[in-house]
Amino acid sequence: MHFNLFVIPFMAGMIALLILLAFRYSQWLSNLETGDWRKIGSNLFTLKTIYAFREIFMESLIHRKVFKVNPLLGYMHMSLAFGWFMLIVVGKFEAFYYTGKFANEFYYPIFFRFFEQTPHLSTTLLNFNASMDLILLVVLSGIVVAILKRFRPGMTGMKKITRHSVGDRLALSSLWMIFPLRLLAESTTAGFTGNGSFLTQPIGNFLNIFLPLQSISMVFWWMYSLALGAFMVSIPFSRYMHIPTELLLILLRNWGLKTNDNFTGFSEIEVQSCSRCGICIDTCQMNSQGKNATTQMVYFLRDYRYDQLKPDLSDNCLLCGRCTQACPVGIDLTQQRVLQRKKMTFPQSAQFKYLPVNQDIDKTEVVYFAGCMSHLSPNISLSMEKIFKADSVKYLFMDRDGSVCCGRPLKLSGQFEAAKQLVENNRQQIIASGAKTLVTSCPICYKSFKEDYNLKIRVLHHSEYLPELISQKKIKVLPTGKQVVFHDPCELGRGSGIYEQPRNLLKKFTDLRPLSQEKSDSLCCGGSLGNLSMDTEERCAIQKATADYLNSGNPEFIATSCPMCKKSIGQFSVAPVKDIAELVAANLVKIGQENHKLLKYRKLQDAMDIQ
Repeated sequence: MHFNLFVIPFMAGMIALLILLAFRYSQWLSNLETGDWRKIGSNLFTLKTIYAFREIFMESLIHRKVFKVNPLLGYMHMSLAFGWFMLIVVGKFEAFYYTGKFANEFYYPIFFRFFEQTPHLSTTLLNFNASMDLILLVVLSGIVVAILKRFRPGMTGMKKITRHSVGDRLALSSLWMIFPLRLLAESTTAGFTGNGSFLTQPIGNFLNIFLPLQSISMVFWWMYSLALGAFMVSIPFSRYMHIPTELLLILLRNWGLKTNDNFTGFSEIEVQSCSRCGICIDTCQMNSQGKNATTQMVYFLRDYRYDQLKPDLSDNCLLCGRCTQACPVGIDLTQQRVLQRKKMTFPQSAQFKYLPVNQDIDKTEVVYFAGCMSHLSPNISLSMEKIFKADSVKYLFMDRDGSVCCGRPLKLSGQFEAAKQLVENNRQQIIASGAKTLVTSCPICYKSFKEDYNLKIRVLHHSEYLPELISQKKIKVLPTGKQVVFHDPCELGRGSGIYEQPRNLLKKFTDLRPLSQEKSDSLCCGGSLGNLSMDTEERCAIQKATADYLNSGNPEFIATSCPMCKKSIGQFSVAPVKDIAELVAANLVKIGQENHKLLKYRKLQDAMDIQ
């Protein structure tokens, strides 16, 4: 049996970690919903499990998404995660080859060079020895980059880094000490035994010149074991809880589980999977204003984990989804914020007795729901009506007289039950209309109709509907040649995945110019209904910054497909800001008259060029 007293700290730390993980895992899994267990059962023995392990390898070990943010940052994460993993795996095979037994003491490969001090003579063992030194060197280089990131974040592509709690600092200190101490322990042992390789043996030989290595090597083995044990114990109480939890998250996510309207065991697993890498900080536009240094999701999740979350931190967010898109772990950060608002908000007592109950509605083909914000930019709904009439489709303007809200703003504020009342009222009216298609001009309404209404009809945003009308030759649009840039609304783009449809539409009649920050990287307009506490000055600063960026290429028009974005950007924009519905309506051509209109337009353009 291989044993020495110095292995006890590592053994104790590992046993404590396993007990704590078993307790936490059992808590989270017991709080999964019944439907979640059905999904696990139906997907467990399928290819989805293989895909999950592939994702674990690519994201938890290689950190592919972090590499995309910055190669040096990706290398740091990979060298620590994959490097440590390889030290364990290769060390296990080295121990197996040396002893001929696979079931050695679980600490034996970790301290292999202490227990086996005879110099290796076989080629295979020499190769194992060299491989372990090489992997250790890679991990040590990762620690150098980690220290560089902590004190010079700009060199790793980050503007700011996360602020650590006391538990994080203790865990980080022990992590940074583990591998240098391993190097010293193995090198000092190699100095008087000759069992090292290309890294540890030269260091050991050098130290042996002026130090009594046989006396002091044991000190480093003790320190190495203590650092390992301290890190193991600190994992459940620090940011490094993400290491074991992220593996479970990836498995469950591949088996079909996702964050919904209830805070469940899966939601808790998502929260605990945050590594606090800090990537979400630089993507947050509120952070760019310098006034909300701790509103980002990394601090929101940290405070929740330590039971220090306050309502003002929960409310102070645009819910734009930029952090969710950037998160390398794939946590639904936006929904996590909404769920915490739900838990912190007193239920709405209003009964909405004013809602119409009469379901005697004329039958129609299309229901059009403009949305509250479209009523504040009425030219959008007027343009849609012009388009409906050009199409000669029978439509119902459901909220022409104001009607009621779609319910999503209430939901974003945490008032889920109140939102359900509005949803059910609208749902019954839509069903009573007999329509096969519902069209809305507001991305907020669109997301609500798609996710909360359980409608059995097509739900389209007008950026999806208008290209259909053109491709089916129900309407025609006059080419303008105007230079246009398109701003992706948060709820339509990142929230609903609609990027190409509005662009394909604009390309049919404008000169659409690309932007460096567009699609999933699009800037929020700053007018978000999601933030419940941001002051006017800061909101205007974000709106102006976005408007300035969109105007940087001197476009003739800025196009968007959200009434909120139009209003927010428009008040600070040099170029006119138009909704795509307005642009289509302004350039409609009656069937049969397009050649006459086009000829007239070209003559006008020629006259302007001459002047």
